[in-house]
Formats: sequence, structure tokens, C-alpha cells
Amino acid sequence: MNTFDVVSIVLALGVVLAMTPLLGRFMAKVFEGERTFLSPVFGWLERLIYQGAGVNPAIEMNWRQYLWAVLSFHFIGLVVLFLIQILQSHLPLNPAHLPDVSWHLALNTAISFVTNTNWQSYGGESTMSYLTQMSGLGVQNFLSAATGLGVMLAVIRGFVRKEAVGLGNFWADLTRSVVYILIPLSIVFSVVLVSQGVIQNFDSEVVATTMEGPTQKIPQGPAASQIAIKQLGTNGGGFFNANSAHPYENPTPLSNFFELIALLLIPAATTYTFGMLVRNRRQGWVLFLAMSIITVGLLSVSLWSEYSPNPIYGAAKLMEGKETRFGVSGSVLWSVLTTVTSNGSVNAMHSSLTPLTGGIAMLNIMLGEIIFGGVGSGLYGILLHVILAVFIAGLMVGRTPEYLGKKIEAFEVKMTMLGVLIPNFLILVGAGVAVVLPVALAGLSNKGPHGLSEILYAFSSAAGNNGSAFAGLNANTVFYNLTLGLTMLVGRFGVIIPVMAIAGSLAKKKITAVSGGTLRTDDALFVFLLISIIGIVGALTFFPALALGPIVEHFLFHMGRTF
Repeated sequence: MNTFDVVSIVLALGVVLAMTPLLGRFMAKVFEGERTFLSPVFGWLERLIYQGAGVNPAIEMNWRQYLWAVLSFHFIGLVVLFLIQILQSHLPLNPAHLPDVSWHLALNTAISFVTNTNWQSYGGESTMSYLTQMSGLGVQNFLSAATGLGVMLAVIRGFVRKEAVGLGNFWADLTRSVVYILIPLSIVFSVVLVSQGVIQNFDSEVVATTMEGPTQKIPQGPAASQIAIKQLGTNGGGFFNANSAHPYENPTPLSNFFELIALLLIPAATTYTFGMLVRNRRQGWVLFLAMSIITVGLLSVSLWSEYSPNPIYGAAKLMEGKETRFGVSGSVLWSVLTTVTSNGSVNAMHSSLTPLTGGIAMLNIMLGEIIFGGVGSGLYGILLHVILAVFIAGLMVGRTPEYLGKKIEAFEVKMTMLGVLIPNFLILVGAGVAVVLPVALAGLSNKGPHGLSEILYAFSSAAGNNGSAFAGLNANTVFYNLTLGLTMLVGRFGVIIPVMAIAGSLAKKKITAVSGGTLRTDDALFVFLLISIIGIVGALTFFPALALGPIVEHFLFHMGRTF
């Protein structure tokens, strides 16, 4: 690594640190219904949505009503997005005259975007029309991210309120998230991207003549607007098949820098929002610090692996599968940040990373997408591990565990275990079934441990609602479209359901006064405990699978064996 690489990494992380309290404070004001500097600009839109939908934002919902609103809303969104895809050849804004999407790919894609996963078994420029990209995929980018924020707010209210039933109004939370946070940030970011050369048009394909003589069709389209929300909303995916390695999506080192920051911006800010809403900012900084320590540690291992000299190839770094515009450090930084934030966009092929670096990307997802994680979902995901941490600490001292004054009892622990174990079950069982079925193995382009990593990564990405791919796996088959679609669906809502049950249970409880025996959850000791619990859960669950994939491949790689 050179000085520029180090400065770029430190600067990117430093900007996120500086923006966390600024955006986090603003988001807290929005969610509490306070007036902000955007109220005069977008207040009319919020009121118009309420009037048009017949929603009274002051009416509170209990956890079951809130959950039903989430599930029914996204079921309708799934159906609409499915229909848009299978009928796109008959709809406007299709200058390339792309055919209808196959039913199994349309179903997979609809589930993918509704669940904030954005897994793509297709090449965007050769499969989806402009209308599908904008009115289908782009709309769900906003709505799925806003849903994550809504569920997060319901959980926070469960901790804050005492002897209450209401957890807020889903429609109000959804509307405020989109109107005051996601839309304004996306507008600003889209303009920044266009200034760097990201395309935003409705033109047909451009025909260019190459230096060798043959012609090449270069797809166009409204890319900047979708890239902005895919980064900010931790959606991932890409307008083009090459994703953020494509020069139309990510043309310059400066656009790469801004897109990297956008990955972390909202997930990091939610920790500060959490601290403000629970009236204890130290609690928010504890979560931010735990996430940051894990991120920096995993990034350090990834960089060490990529820059370690290989005795076989005689090179300290390998550029295969990486963009020369961004180099090794820019590619590795992106691979870590996109997998800790449940984003899924890529600017290099993860299959081309060294086995250990690819394994770190996979581990980031396997840990539950809680190291910053998705918009909203990362915050409520790490709170599940906080509950585990205080529960285990309570067992050690023989005291009923508490967090933010709420006693953590049997029901909360059972629901927590469901929320933690469901994605783990989906990953291991799904990958286990795939490695023994000929129809699944037929999609592999690599054998041995690397082939296992391709399958393991696919199911990890689906269950963790990440959306990135290891590459090398042909997932556009009936088997993978259906199994990964089911994995994405259960991976998202199989966590939201127990999380909402926890929120409803906590809201009904009294707030216990702090005493001499209360475990402090706002100091360095708790940061260490929380990191340990995250590591232990991840290590015990996935180490055997990782040992058969990227870990053994790491040692074979240094012996000159590739797959």
C-alpha cells in the first residue's frame, strides 16, 4: 500500500464519522415529527401522501397491526413488480425492445428488491427496460429501505415507552423516511454522480466502432438516479451487469469515493439516531464503536491478504478481476464496506479476491449484516445481539438482565434466538442441499473449495439480504431463482416478525430504575462483550463451512493450487 491508499481509506472512514452525528440528529428530529429545514420544502408532499392514502399519522399501531402493515404492503409491492417484469415488452420506455422476463427470474427479482436484497441473476442492461428499472426496481429501492427504518423505529419505541401498546404508525414512518431522508439525499447524490459522468438519459443504444473495426452496442439509460438510491438505501444491485465496476455507473476515483461514503452514511447515522431517541447518546456511540472496531479489524485482514506476496505468482498484489481505476485498496475497501452494510454493490469481482479476502466478505454477511448492516435493519439486527449480550451477562451474575431499563425475559430471548438463527439455518441448509444436487452443481464454473465458496456465498447473500455475488455461479436457473428467492424472503421477514414481537413485548413493560447491580451498557467493557458475542455466534456457526471453503483454499492458494 502507498500513502495515497492509506489516506483514501482514512479519509473515507473519517467523513462517515463526521457525518454520523449530523445526519443522525436530523433523522431523529424527522422521526419525532419535529420541524426541520426540509419541512417547508417537502412538508406539502408528506401531507399530500397522507391525504391521498387516507392515513392519519397520529393513530398508533400495536405490534401486530404494524407488522401486518409491513407484510401486506410488501406483498402488494411484490405482485406489482412481478407483473411489470413479465409484461415489460408490452409497456413503454423499452427502446431496446427487451422481451418479457421469465416467470422464475421475475419472481426472484421481485422478492429480491422487495426484501432490500437486490440480488441479480441477470444483466440489467440486457434484461430490464427503463420502465422496469425505474417504476419497478427503483421504487422498491426507496420503499424497502424505508421499511427497515420503520421497523427500527418500532423497536426503539419498544425500549423507550413504558406500559404502552402503540409502537407508532408504519405509514407515517414510511412516508417520513422516504420524503425527508431518502429522496433529498438521492437528489443531491444523483447530481453529484452526473457531474462525474454517470449517465442519466432515455436514449437508445449507441453504436460505436472499435479500433479493430467491428461495431459494439453501448447501452444507455437513467442510471444515476438508481445508483444513488441503491447506495444510500443499502440496496445494491446495479443498472449494468458489471455494477459499480462499469464506467457508466462509477466512472472516476471521485465517484468511487462518494459511492463508498454513501454505503455507510445512513446505517452509521442510525446509531446516533438510536442514542437520541433513547435519550442516551452514549448508547448509540457504543453500537457505533463496536461496529467500527469489527469493520476496521476485518478490513485490515483483507488488505493484509491482498498485499501479501504470493510465493507462486511472485507478486505482492494481483489485479485480475479488479478495476485499474480503483486499484487493490479501493477494491478491497469496497468489498468490506458493501458486505458489512448489506449493500451488495461491487466494484470488483469478489471471486477474484484472494481466498481469505473473499472469505472475509462472506463472513461479514454471515454475521447477520449487523456491522452497520442495512438501513434500519442493521440497527435492529445488532440490538438482537445486544439482548444476547445482556442475557449472557445476567446469567453470569445471577441477575435478571436489563437493557435501557427493560427486563429481558424468556419471551424476548426466545424471539431473539429465532431472529439470529433463522438466517443461519437458511445459509447452511440451503448451501448443504445445493452441494449435493446435480442441478445446482451444474451452475458452477469452479470446482473444489472455490466452488463451495460460490454456493455458500450465494445463500449467505440471499439470507443476509446483501445481494452481492461471488461470481462464477450461473444463478439464472429455475433451481437457484426459486431457492434463493425463498431464502431472501424468509431471511428478511423471518427476522422482522420476531423483532416486532420483541418490540411489542418490551413496550408493555415498566422501566426499571438503575441500581448498583445494573449492568452498564454504555462503557468499553460492554463494547468488548458485544463484540465477543458477535464473534462467538458467527465463529461457532460458520467456522466449519468456512474451513472447507475459503480457509482451506487460502492455504492451497499459497501452494500454487487454484480452482
